[in-house]
Amino acid sequence: MSHIELNDKKIQILEVAEKLFSEKGFEGTSIRDISKIAKINVAMISYYFGSKDLLLESLIIYKTSDLKLKLENLLQENIEPLEKVNKLIEIYITRINCNKGIFRVLHFELNSKEREKSMTAFTELKKGNLKSVESIISQGQAKGVFRKDVIIPLITPTIIGTFFHFHMNKPFFVELLNLNTEELYDNYIKTTLKKHIQQTIKALLVYEN
Repeated sequence: MSHIELNDKKIQILEVAEKLFSEKGFEGTSIRDISKIAKINVAMISYYFGSKDLLLESLIIYKTSDLKLKLENLLQENIEPLEKVNKLIEIYITRINCNKGIFRVLHFELNSKEREKSMTAFTELKKGNLKSVESIISQGQAKGVFRKDVIIPLITPTIIGTFFHFHMNKPFFVELLNLNTEELYDNYIKTTLKKHIQQTIKALLVYEN
């Protein structure tokens, strides 16, 4: 499943599913819970998506396919390698920050054997995204800007892992950094945290002077 036809009802179901999966966990959420909040009949949800696992698969595609497109477009841009990597990080941070619910579910709840089948779509997307990241870094290596010994598959976990450590410890950082409103917290992610991650990745990629 690489594409799903969506109507308003399907989108409504997916949005409610994301919220509930994020709050109660995948296992802790039933189709009945989703139908109650979405105000859509259980049979209709089953008709649209089949099973809860297939609903999750559709949700993953719905929430992450635009990231794939953005990375593919970035690959074609005619800009300097480091600028391209900085834009790559900005794309990741923006997407995760806008979709914290689904990314939380994906990265913290679903590394189990039971979920393996429904995670196939996500794994395929990750492989595609990794190819884009590899190509962007290869371009920089070909120009002699980036080191040859970079472990490319660890670049994305470094970006995402830093973001999630910050986000999962939100109360600690809110107090530590005086980020007392959602606006201050969000702004910190978009500016300081993003810049910190960009500097970290630059240190991994660029030859020391």
